[in-house]
Amino acid sequence: MNIGVLGTGFGAYHAQLWTKMDRVDKLIIYGRNEAKLQELKQSLGVEITTDIDDIMLDTTIDVIDICLPSALHRQYAVDALKNGKHVFCETPVCYNLEDAYAMKEAEQLYDSRILVNQFIKFDPAYKYLYEVTNKEKYGKLLSLTLKRETPPLWGDLGLHAIATNLMIHELDFVTWMLGSTEPHSVWGTDGGKSDQALVRVTFQQSNVSVEIVVSSQMPTSYPFSVGYEAYFERGKLVYQESDHMNGSIESTLIEFTPLGKQELLSEPANPYEKSLEHALHCLENGILSEIEFDAALQAIELAIRIGKKLV
Repeated sequence: MNIGVLGTGFGAYHAQLWTKMDRVDKLIIYGRNEAKLQELKQSLGVEITTDIDDIMLDTTIDVIDICLPSALHRQYAVDALKNGKHVFCETPVCYNLEDAYAMKEAEQLYDSRILVNQFIKFDPAYKYLYEVTNKEKYGKLLSLTLKRETPPLWGDLGLHAIATNLMIHELDFVTWMLGSTEPHSVWGTDGGKSDQALVRVTFQQSNVSVEIVVSSQMPTSYPFSVGYEAYFERGKLVYQESDHMNGSIESTLIEFTPLGKQELLSEPANPYEKSLEHALHCLENGILSEIEFDAALQAIELAIRIGKKLV
């Protein structure tokens, strides 16, 4: 398949992953930074352009990978669909419901698909949690706490933005697990800093309680961290990953059962790469995907509702 990548920021990383895949025959990258484009051309051996129509109007391009700022996703997703291409879109897929519904309408109108990079579904630790919950390996899931914590490294992640820009990955997971759901409670504080926030959201169903805790106001000495604690009828899972400033990553997934404590060695996997591979396989073969636009729509609708309760 032939791929067009829009953007040279995170798009450069996507391009690096695409070039590893045997099923990708052609890769062309659009950007405005000529120096960055030339660097990618030299390092990856890909085609480059500063004219987006070189991708949009190229009838040989099958998929357009949108790695532009989220506020631009609607415009270029709709243009891509209109020109007969499928779309692979970074998260958050958009910031408002008007854009979300316009993208959905275009997907139906032009009979092409938008898949969204809900990469958390391909992270081995979260995939394992999803699978053992469905199979009831430890009995029924009773309670789940999901966490995502970061120092202020990623720009504005205040109360008005944190649900869509940071919590979206956990919301992707919750809607994957529970389907369409409403928050039971929403609490947040900016700690006196408008571009930072600490937020707790809970979900209550008849048989399970889920909590999400996200923070963008951790001290600079604190590593970017994700994790969960899952309580089951016959055990507990504890996952923690810490990404340190020096590039080192610490990751553990521990199972506690009546038989004892065991560290589970997850299969080595890059969830971003797995997500791209999955998207390509599904689009190439016309297979239903776990990262269809409808799944992302559930999560962004929920994020927007939570955001309104925070400001």
